[in-house]
Amino acid sequence: MTQAAKATVRDRIRAQFAELTQSERKLAQALLEDYPGAGLASITVVAETAGVSTPTVARMVQKLGFKGFPQFHKALLTELQAAVSGPTARRANWVTDAPEGHLLNRFSQAMTQNLEHTFAHIDRVGFDAAVALLSQNDRGLYAVGGRITRALADYAFTHFQAIRPRVTHLTASSATWPHYVLDMEAGDILLLFDIRRYEANLLRLAELAVERGVKVILITDQWTSPVADVAELVFTCWVEIPSAWDSNIATMMLLEALIAATQEALWPETRERYERLDELFSQSRLFRKPPG
Repeated sequence: MTQAAKATVRDRIRAQFAELTQSERKLAQALLEDYPGAGLASITVVAETAGVSTPTVARMVQKLGFKGFPQFHKALLTELQAAVSGPTARRANWVTDAPEGHLLNRFSQAMTQNLEHTFAHIDRVGFDAAVALLSQNDRGLYAVGGRITRALADYAFTHFQAIRPRVTHLTASSATWPHYVLDMEAGDILLLFDIRRYEANLLRLAELAVERGVKVILITDQWTSPVADVAELVFTCWVEIPSAWDSNIATMMLLEALIAATQEALWPETRERYERLDELFSQSRLFRKPPG
């Protein structure tokens, strides 16, 4: 499958935005603000809701690479179905479309494609902006994930805590989150992980944090969590694999890239923290020393 075919409608709109006319940009903005719902009605209703003409809708969808509005509408429906599908439906999809060969080969192929699509869609300016935020060690950094992605948040916390001070990992219980929000200040950073099925409690947490002036960095999947509407920066990772579950491999690689870049941005302060941490490990005798 080509990269263009893999791109979501949201990706296409963002990629073509600079080439759109003023009326087409008005339509594009309306679609992005209520995505994908704003594009799921008839072409007439979509035009009326956005305050543009029907021909404007027809021209724009063609600029996005669709033959016509029906194909555009079908693409949005497919994305919506994929975003809300559970493990059983996801497995049915890959079983039907799975190439011949051993499962290991299919996994390898899927993982490679996920990584390629993920890093092809990462905006370097956005990545550098995220590193700049994560490197502000005079600001609080909070990490949180959902039912599956909380493991990523824990991984992020473990590394960023060694790199810089003032790092907090929100517990798995959303009932405790208001206690963390209470201590959040304007300029703090919330690193949030949310992949399908998107969790309403994560969206509400992000909204509460943004109300306090916190900047949200969202790492999500290619269908994009609703948290994107309030996030300062959004990174989409491709997650589909031959399984009833989605993969966090591409997400983990992006996270590790952010960790490595933040470490470099804060060196030599981070080096001093590492050295002091090693001294504490030695004093506590938590780890066995290597022989010799």
